[in-house]
Amino acid sequence: MSLIEQFAAATPEAPFPEDQFPQLAAEVRARILETVSRNGGHLGSNLGVVELTIALLATFRPETDRIVWDVSHQGYPWKLLTGRAAQFPTLRKHGCLSGFLKRHESPCDAFDAGHAGTAISAALGLAAARDRLGGHEHVVAVVGDASFSNGLSLEALNNAASTTSRFIVVLNDNEMSISQNVGALSRYFGRLLSSDRYNRVKKAIENAAKKLHLDPLRGTYYKVEHALKGLFVRNGFVESLGLRYVGPIDGHDFKSLLSALAIARDSDRPILLHIGTVKGKGYAPAEAEPDKWHGVGPFDRETGTAKPSSPGFSAALGAALAKLADEDKRVAAITAAMRSGTGLDAFAAAHPDRFFDVGICEEHAATFAAGLAAAGMRPFVAVYSTFAQRAVDNVFHDICLQNLPVAFCLDRAGVVGADGPTHHGLYDIPLLRSFPNMTLLQPRDEAMLDKMLRAALELPSPCAIRYPRGKGVALPDGPAAVEAPFEIGKAEIVREPPEGHDAAFWIWALGDMLAPAFDAADRLAAEGVTVGIVDPRSIKPLDTDLLLKQARAGARIVTIEDGCAVGGFGSAVCETAAELGTGCRIRRIGMEDVYSAVVGTQQYLREHYRMDAKSIAERTEAWLREE
Repeated sequence: MSLIEQFAAATPEAPFPEDQFPQLAAEVRARILETVSRNGGHLGSNLGVVELTIALLATFRPETDRIVWDVSHQGYPWKLLTGRAAQFPTLRKHGCLSGFLKRHESPCDAFDAGHAGTAISAALGLAAARDRLGGHEHVVAVVGDASFSNGLSLEALNNAASTTSRFIVVLNDNEMSISQNVGALSRYFGRLLSSDRYNRVKKAIENAAKKLHLDPLRGTYYKVEHALKGLFVRNGFVESLGLRYVGPIDGHDFKSLLSALAIARDSDRPILLHIGTVKGKGYAPAEAEPDKWHGVGPFDRETGTAKPSSPGFSAALGAALAKLADEDKRVAAITAAMRSGTGLDAFAAAHPDRFFDVGICEEHAATFAAGLAAAGMRPFVAVYSTFAQRAVDNVFHDICLQNLPVAFCLDRAGVVGADGPTHHGLYDIPLLRSFPNMTLLQPRDEAMLDKMLRAALELPSPCAIRYPRGKGVALPDGPAAVEAPFEIGKAEIVREPPEGHDAAFWIWALGDMLAPAFDAADRLAAEGVTVGIVDPRSIKPLDTDLLLKQARAGARIVTIEDGCAVGGFGSAVCETAAELGTGCRIRRIGMEDVYSAVVGTQQYLREHYRMDAKSIAERTEAWLREE
């Protein structure tokens, strides 16, 4: 039996030997490297919390105590050590182990998570419910330093001491989130970790207490520790909120971790443990470049080399915005801790004074952009579609109501693959298209993205441009002409029906859905069904002239979008056709009105939800046979 299996099978009556914890940690890291190098996933953050995870499980009971992991990018050791080691090789595969913590997957997973900053609020709710329902379990929120500066985390911390007296926050400080941490809070905790004088004196008192077996005198220790912090740490931020502060603690030293967690477990007031860890611990390439090794595809463990990815929309965005900034000094770029992920490295290097990384604070990013725009700048906010959901109220209240020229570049729109339902960018169109003054666009390729960015720069109003992960679509007849005109509110016919024939169907396919649309059209043509294809380009406003023309010719219209069908692009076409009084028959193809719990590649998900070329052709033919 492996050490991992022995640890998972241990009981309070027969605990796992502490002297074997280092060997257990090495085995956990080896298993993570083995699986992630094959399947891809989040690496650096998981390697960094191995000792912390073992210490948590040695101190608390996961079946009864509630451990809430923020984001759960660091949940792999937890999965391995809570009875899922046998399934771990299936990580991020269809129908198998999720890459994130899921309540339906294990009773040890206290709360689902995929976005940052939720752990403290959720754990505080669990603790409040425990107090009122007569429970006795411990509740622990494990939060990364980047998530700690998220507004939701700060709101929860502000409320913690007034809500419960038994509550533990573990601040996992690895000084490196997806992008380098930014902001005053990051610098504040960095100063704490680097305060040599404070740490020396604190360590001396701890050692003396241990030698004298002064565990019963922890109250006195707390008073001494508080005095030390008053001497050596000017801003007692955490304690000003009513939480006891303990730390910094070496997050890779088991004795320190177990001692600190024991103190937290027995505390009679809310407590924050400040743990210092190394992201990518135990794997040299990940330790050297933690931002690169945050989320990875399959790679060679021996060399650390991965299959190179082709440049796509993200890289094109960074290059295009950098060029726009060369030409116009008003152009600024904003991201929320995703500089590399959104392709803004090139912009940041070329225009550092007009590049702003605000940390994992999407709401602030939106309203900050509104302020820039109100003062005459032209901000472009680059953020993943799924994370932009957090800023919807700010977009409405601070941008659209004032009709400010802020452009959102929504990366990873549509299904994104193995990260699952928390990361799909399916809801941007329904969420944004109802806002007055908002323009919504989607390019089919990188050249059109450049045109849309230039068009957005000229708009006196808000705009959002959505695009998928990866590369654009090359039309079957050759790449799209770089000089083809683009106009907001005007669609483009990219395939006419055969000469001398009227189209029985027109397929209006958004962006990356043009590829399956062309394939479906070929399948339908083989069955004698004439089809024309439209690239809408502009979601709002729609090309009402083309829609009216096709409707009057008696054609039926199929809309295809990589997004939620309810309230999405197809719904906009239906609403517009009804308002025009066309009587046009329209069918929508998009993601079903369910949260996609299915995990798999983009292609697999499209096949599963019948959005691939074969399914589009079958659904269209079935519609034809209905009448």
